[in-house]
Formats: sequence, C-alpha cells, structure tokens
Amino acid sequence: MNKNYVQYGLIISAIMVVLSVLFYILNLSQEKWAQWVGTLVMGVGIVLASINFSKINDGHVTFGNVFMNGFQASLIIAVITVIFSVIMVLIFPDIIEKIMETSRLDMEKKGMPEEQIEQGINFARKFFLIFMVIGGIFLSVICGVIASVIGAAIARKDAK
Repeated sequence: MNKNYVQYGLIISAIMVVLSVLFYILNLSQEKWAQWVGTLVMGVGIVLASINFSKINDGHVTFGNVFMNGFQASLIIAVITVIFSVIMVLIFPDIIEKIMETSRLDMEKKGMPEEQIEQGINFARKFFLIFMVIGGIFLSVICGVIASVIGAAIARKDAK
C-alpha cells in the first residue's frame, strides 16, 4: 500500500512554519484570526492527504487505512511545529512578552483583580515552555484526529 503521510506532514509543517514566521515579522502572531490559520492549514492539508492517499491506492483502502495515514501526518506536523515553536521562542524571547501582554489584556477585560492577574502571568511565564510543548502537541493531535476522521469519511473507498 502506498503511503503519503511523510510528504504531506513535511509540506504542511513547512507551510505552517513559513506562516508563523511571516505572522511574527508582520506583528500579527497575537491576532486571534492568525492563530487559527495554522489549524486551518493543518486540517485542510490532512484532508487533502487522505484524499490523495485513497487516489494513489486506486481507492483500495479502508476507513482505518485512510484515518491512520492522516493521523501519522498529524504526528509529524505536531513534532515539527512544536520543535520550531521552541526554537522561535529561544531565538526571539520577545514572543513570550507579547503573549504575556495579550494574556494580561484578556484578564483585565474579564475584570480580574490585579493581584490575580500578576499571579497568573508569573505562573504562565514560569512554565511557558512546558505549556507550549504540551499544548502544541495536544492541539495538533486533536486537530489531526478530527481532520483524519473527515478525510477518511470523504476519501473514495472501493468495495473489495
């Protein structure tokens, strides 16, 4: 059975990395819409990988085959994008400050007391990399599962 998850995982990761750098350079990385672009790219990419997987196997696939191919692509994407995110934060530590400032503003809008905001910001700053790695992997896996299910559902499967 022909597989395409490595190629799609690498291509989707590359697109997400380029977009992240572009959003950082253009100072858009903290915009809510920009934060969803990567998720959209990943989801659409995995669905396309699933459709292509069925095509390169002439439709002789099962739901499980297609799902697993998409999910494996999402694992590659998760690893690459999380590693890239850690490298970005190490190269550009101001990213953390921008994220903390956005968090502070969000907490102020919710009317939280200043003492509580300070505690939250200090806690988030202290464990930032851990939260980033775990959160990045978790969100990528969740997105990958959803996109893989959608891709497996719509990919052509010939009866055997």
